[in-house]
Amino acid sequence: MVDERPPLDIEGTSIRIDSLDAWNEHPIPDIKSVRKSEESTMLNPCLCGSGRPFDDCCGPHLSARTIAPTAEALMRSRYSAFATGQADYLLATWHPTTRPATLTLEPGLRWLGLKILSTEAGGATDQEGWVTFVARSKLQGRAQRLQERSRFVREHGRWFYLDGELG
Repeated sequence: MVDERPPLDIEGTSIRIDSLDAWNEHPIPDIKSVRKSEESTMLNPCLCGSGRPFDDCCGPHLSARTIAPTAEALMRSRYSAFATGQADYLLATWHPTTRPATLTLEPGLRWLGLKILSTEAGGATDQEGWVTFVARSKLQGRAQRLQERSRFVREHGRWFYLDGELG
């Protein structure tokens, strides 16, 4: 029997399902494995301390699937980039007028947590915003604490880190 229907387009590939055998090649996942996958995502909270899963918080920004919609979201994603050693993301989200030519991250530095103390403006429709935060880290067994009031600007719909004042 020939199927006269057009092929089903799945993510840019043309797949024709002519028989039940084709379904067996790509079976529907067992509900237990789906739940286990959801649980493992929930067990991987975002490094930024938002309480959300990494894949629903900073992960999409770091992988360039989305851009941060607010100054605080960019601050959180930049913290996650520091924690995961993603210097390219940090440079890409740094405003060109203040961005260093290169950025070398300290390989032995372990980031321990981020706490947002306050945000001023920096919403989805604002052009400027400030985020005051405390970031904790450890280097060679020695605890460190960084408090900064960071300034962000939004240009062409994208937020950028401009500069900051240490507190």
